[in-house]
Amino acid sequence: MNDYIVRATAANAQIRAFAAATTELTEQARVHHGTSPVATAALGRLLTGGVMMGSMMKNPMDVLTLQIHCSGPINGLTVTADASGGVKGYVNVPDVILPPKNGKLDVGGALGQGILNVIKDMGLKEPYAGQTILQTGEIAEDLTYYFATSEQIPSSVGLGVLMEKNNTVRCAGGFIIQVMPFIEEEVLVKLEENVSKIQSVTSMLDNGHTPEEMLSQVLEGLDMEVTDTLPAKFDCNCSKDRIEKAIISIGKKDIQEMIDDGESIEVKCHFCNTAYHFTVDELQVLLEKSR
Repeated sequence: MNDYIVRATAANAQIRAFAAATTELTEQARVHHGTSPVATAALGRLLTGGVMMGSMMKNPMDVLTLQIHCSGPINGLTVTADASGGVKGYVNVPDVILPPKNGKLDVGGALGQGILNVIKDMGLKEPYAGQTILQTGEIAEDLTYYFATSEQIPSSVGLGVLMEKNNTVRCAGGFIIQVMPFIEEEVLVKLEENVSKIQSVTSMLDNGHTPEEMLSQVLEGLDMEVTDTLPAKFDCNCSKDRIEKAIISIGKKDIQEMIDDGESIEVKCHFCNTAYHFTVDELQVLLEKSR
């Protein structure tokens, strides 16, 4: 199990914590979408945050979506995660190139100003939706701000993606630490002290730290207890069948126009970039089904 999520509590359940190793799923996303280094870093961070937030949901059918609409050259990102460690996502402009900032990939510059939407579909009539303004565009701080303002849960979020010289993913992962309303003052002080002195997520991962070891540093001296672990994976549920249903839903007029063009069409899945081809004959069958 290379990519996985760890869930833990500390200080007699006054703190709940999540950490994830997401190197392989971030690399898979990079391969699917052909992302540039800065786009890979942005997408990898959001995938990591998303897969941990997905694992916070209660029911197997629950779905979490993180959407960033922004003014920067990347033009936005979307990530969807489920409760069992599956996650998928894409960036609107995958080939964006920016010069480094302070020797690091300029994710904040790629995003610019914008908003973060968090949508939780828990099978109720209406999905829960929260929205906050991007604070830095670096994603970890933006999620920290979201938790504090939309969910009123003081949190610390750390996310990191480190690239190789050949632009593949060297390591990726992160953590989310959340404190309960009944937290004692001395526990909070100790936690804040720990968070202020840990290395960056990418440094910890590059030094070979596992998610458990990352958490044990953040929660040092606070009686951490790992409650469970689950595998994390880039998981897209697209299929030709689902794409057919999408084509049928656009209506007879548009399908007829495609048929009249006399060419087969290609439809790509946003999330994994898989291409599905439909011949004119297949479109004719879908036209019949749409009547």
